[in-house]
Amino acid sequence: MKALTAFGSNAKKGSLRAEVASYMKSKVAIPDASTGLVLPNKQKDPYCNPYYDIWSWSCHNLKWTGPNSTTVNIKHSHHILPILYHHFGCVCPTYDTIAIIKQLSKKKGSDGKNKEIVEIGSGNGYWAYLLRKQGLTVHCVDNLLSAWRTMWIGDTITADGVAFLRSPPARLLPDIGKGAKDAILLLVYPQVSADFTSKVINSYEGDTIIVAGTQNGNGFTAFKDELLGQWMERERKDFKKSLQIPLPSFAGKDEALFVFTQDRTIS
Repeated sequence: MKALTAFGSNAKKGSLRAEVASYMKSKVAIPDASTGLVLPNKQKDPYCNPYYDIWSWSCHNLKWTGPNSTTVNIKHSHHILPILYHHFGCVCPTYDTIAIIKQLSKKKGSDGKNKEIVEIGSGNGYWAYLLRKQGLTVHCVDNLLSAWRTMWIGDTITADGVAFLRSPPARLLPDIGKGAKDAILLLVYPQVSADFTSKVINSYEGDTIIVAGTQNGNGFTAFKDELLGQWMERERKDFKKSLQIPLPSFAGKDEALFVFTQDRTIS
């Protein structure tokens, strides 16, 4: 947040940079004390994240300042993006996001242990790779229908996400429970087609949902005609949005990390 504030305070009035800073700050939802989450002020534990380095290089070369209120109208991005999609994934994780997920994993499940993570639609496993490097347990589930991808992990569970949640493998049941009720659900760039997002969320029986995806109305992730937060407010009133912070958006994109936690005061 300090970096985002500085980005705006150093911008000329009326400039594109000022507009981008104002837009991005308007989208941020800082966690309050009740969530137990704390945004790190700076990176204390450096780790290798090649996607972030290449994303930064691409922004400089494409002269991309960042998303603003008009980014929602962009339908096509630069042709280097599919290369990054297939080599790293659809959206880039950051130190902030890894730190937040790490904090959430420390909340105990019904067995008294730190929560494991179930990533549905894990793709090539880049997010899981970085999370595992930080000591987290991540179970990756994907149908693996996409070809020509660089795989970062070798133990992806090839399965339909909804089927997996409804009937997890017996070896995982003691750790995650039916519906992954004792685990965190992670969705990175959930697809819009076939009601994927709604089916997965409604099959999940736990209390923490993390989504990395679009934060404007371009319809690239989750839902075509409405924002993820709008759908959650209407369809899953038992969850509240605990956090929303920007992710490194490739030129023409506008992404964020969302955390929804179950509000047990609502029946």
